[in-house]
Amino acid sequence: MGNVYARRLAVLATSAALTVTGLLATAPAAQAAMPTPVSAATARSYLASLTVKAEGSSSGYSRDLFPHWITQSGACNTRETVLKRDGVNVTTDSSCAATSGSWYSEYDGATWTVASDLDIDHMVPLAEAWRSGANAWTTAQRQSFANDLTRPQLIAVTDNVNQSKGDQDPAEWLPSRTAYRCTYARAWVHVKYYWNLSVDSAEKSALQSVLNGC
Repeated sequence: MGNVYARRLAVLATSAALTVTGLLATAPAAQAAMPTPVSAATARSYLASLTVKAEGSSSGYSRDLFPHWITQSGACNTRETVLKRDGVNVTTDSSCAATSGSWYSEYDGATWTVASDLDIDHMVPLAEAWRSGANAWTTAQRQSFANDLTRPQLIAVTDNVNQSKGDQDPAEWLPSRTAYRCTYARAWVHVKYYWNLSVDSAEKSALQSVLNGC
């Protein structure tokens, strides 16, 4: 009886493995190729080390104080570079504008085939950064932040979703696609930690809540 039971378990295990393999093979590949944020464990560690303070004032803030989109290579600026990176089968004209392609918006799960339907979201919004310490930066530092392709700070998403996010932090706004919230929180903390920006208490609590579920 023991051998029969063992064989049944082996068959079940093989069947389960095949099922998982099948799911992996047929699941749509994530198209957005934003730099991978730190792990949830590392994000929790980073979050614990961030300065917690009341959010500063928006006084004096202007998007013009964060020069973007700057030229990245050849005729391509930061927006065009992210569109090319995050899309599938993206073709561009001589000025680097995307003329065709497909983009999957991680925030809401929508797929777009016209570049004008997409915004490039600053994971940590420029105004949020200003209120969290960037008001004391040089213009050169703010330019680097606004065009940061190395950290998970820029991602192509549905334009009106980006507009609904505005300059809100995770205590006020999270992606409607719950499957992406863990990645979103990891990315947010990664960016804030690298750029030495503060968090307010509600923001920290919201991030902790998401990361504890990752």
